[in-house]
Amino acid sequence: MKYTIGIIGGTGKEGSGLGYRWSLAGHKIIIGSRREEKALNAVEELKAKIGNPEAEITGTTNDEAVRACDIAVLTVPYSAHVSTLEGLKDELQGKILIDVVVPLVPPKVTKVQTSAEGRAAQHAKAILGPDVQVVAAFQTIAFEHLLSDEKIECDVLVAGGNKEARRVVIELAEDIGLKAWDAGVIENAVVVEGLTSILIGLNIKYKVPSSGIRITGIE
Repeated sequence: MKYTIGIIGGTGKEGSGLGYRWSLAGHKIIIGSRREEKALNAVEELKAKIGNPEAEITGTTNDEAVRACDIAVLTVPYSAHVSTLEGLKDELQGKILIDVVVPLVPPKVTKVQTSAEGRAAQHAKAILGPDVQVVAAFQTIAFEHLLSDEKIECDVLVAGGNKEARRVVIELAEDIGLKAWDAGVIENAVVVEGLTSILIGLNIKYKVPSSGIRITGIE
C-alpha cells in the first residue's frame, strides 16, 4: 500500500534520508519544517538526488504536512521534541506517528538517558493521548545508509502503538529494504532508543561511520 507520509522536521539528514528512500519506493512525501522556505529547499535537493523533478515530494510547514498526511514521522532534535508535539497535538489525532527521535543529551551522546523525560516515544504518547498510535522505529539506522544507494545491512526494531500500527511501520521499513521486527509495546521503546547511544559509542571506538544491529536465530 502507498501512503502520503509527512516528515516533521524533514529537512534534517535523517528525515531527508527516510524521505529519499520512501519516495523511491513510490510513496508521496511531504517535507515539513518550521519555515516553509527551508522545506521547499529540501524538496529541491531530494528531487535532484532522485533525478526526477516530477517526483511526488512537496514541502510545507510542519502543521500543514501533518494535516495532509496519512502517516506522520517525527525527526526533530530531542531538544525540540516536546514543543513540537505540543504544537501539533490537534493535527496528529487519529494518525500513526513514527517517532524517530532519540533522547541524546550533548555532549554525553554515548550515554543512554534513563529518566522519565528521556524516553521519547513514551513521552510522546503521554502528550498526544490514546487516539494517536505512537510507534518508535528507525533509531538504529544511520542517515549515511538512508542517503546512499547501497543495500542497508541493518535491522529495525519497531515498538509501540497497536499491532496494526506496528504492521504498517514494518511494511514501510521493508519498502526501503530493511528487515524490521515487531518489538512489542511502547514501554520497550526505551531499549530501542537507547541502542542509538551505544551505536554512537561503537562508531567512535572502532572508527566507523554508521554501525547497526542485526537480529539472528529467527528463520
